[in-house]
Amino acid sequence: GTDAHDLCEYKVLRALGEEVKDPTENLDFFDTEMADATDEYCSFVMEQYEKARQHCRDPLLLVEQRLDFSKWVPDGFGTGDCLIISDKNLQVIDFKYGLGILVEADNNPQMMCYALGAVDQYDCLYDIETVRMTIFQPRRENISTFEISKKDLLHWAETVLKPTAALAYDGKGEFKAGDHCQFCKVKATCRKRAEYNLDLAKY
Repeated sequence: GTDAHDLCEYKVLRALGEEVKDPTENLDFFDTEMADATDEYCSFVMEQYEKARQHCRDPLLLVEQRLDFSKWVPDGFGTGDCLIISDKNLQVIDFKYGLGILVEADNNPQMMCYALGAVDQYDCLYDIETVRMTIFQPRRENISTFEISKKDLLHWAETVLKPTAALAYDGKGEFKAGDHCQFCKVKATCRKRAEYNLDLAKY
């Protein structure tokens, strides 16, 4: 996944005309499948960028952008694979190289957090009204897009995300086990997950 993201960054920057070093020879897991998947991603990003240029003279395309959403989530930050910001519009594109799990953009909390970080940083320049979030998962032939108004995104952030994050940060709130546990760093010692697995075994 890391190798694929490095290759994506290189290809998009090269397509924009920047002088960047080809990382291919330093990648541990490079193969033709990765080459094809990252080509598809680059083509999609540039296609979206051209669409933005049709209604904005100076759209901004950023790759591997650090996004700070700590206004709503304590110590919250992440890295956006690609941002395309134009007059009244923000598009967040997330590249998923994984094959095992199909990832959807619809009300995806990670994508919405990234969008919040981008809105917080760039709204003053482009007066953003609409936010589009896209999951690009080529090995699953999955391009999933979710659109929301900036107003509704901020409402979710204040009424759902912020109070929930505050509880989690204080070690409070309700633990919920499920398929998402596979991404958790403490899954091996989580009591709630153990209870959940025991219930499954009994069933």
